[in-house]
Amino acid sequence: MGEWSRLIEEIKNCRKCGLYASRKQAVPGEGSRDSDIMFVGEAPGAKEDEQGRPFVGPAGKLLTQLIESIGYRREDVYITNIVKCRPPGNRDPTEDEIETCIPYLLREIDLVRPKIIVALGRHAARTLFSLAGLKWRNMKALHGRVFDAEINGVKVKLLATYHPAAALYYPKLKNILEKDFNEQIRNLISKIRKTAGFKGEQRTLLDYFSK
Repeated sequence: MGEWSRLIEEIKNCRKCGLYASRKQAVPGEGSRDSDIMFVGEAPGAKEDEQGRPFVGPAGKLLTQLIESIGYRREDVYITNIVKCRPPGNRDPTEDEIETCIPYLLREIDLVRPKIIVALGRHAARTLFSLAGLKWRNMKALHGRVFDAEINGVKVKLLATYHPAAALYYPKLKNILEKDFNEQIRNLISKIRKTAGFKGEQRTLLDYFSK
């Protein structure tokens, strides 16, 4: 059994915290395992719990639209959560639940080795900033800003923005979220393309002339 298969099986059968008792299914990450972009949310919701897949409810539909707005398909990126099981009633995950589940995320990061990690929502942002040894303030102050970070030995550009679920409840946040994707994330991708290139991607003459 390969590393990915072992990881998925461990997540699906995990009983390390109390969330296993109320879940329908644990939710491993999904998408391209060779992607340069990883999106990390907070925890599965009801639809995710039913289907065993991340971001498949209304917030997932918005995330898919945002990913497409920067020129990618959902299957081109890797999508996961800090916590792999749904907290009852969609409550916030506790510190103990996050701490227990973090090793799974670290293994995902190690296997994917992304160049960019986008934290979706304050819990994901606070956790990822902590893993990177960076000080987290709040989403209003730090959303859309790019930080050089190293997480589990993997050097990444780390960016936080609002969770798509929050944007569905508060239209003003949706405008900010769209701007973060279409300006900050898009520009970051363009910059990396021009410097190091993305994995499995050939540089063309247009990459050089567009500098």
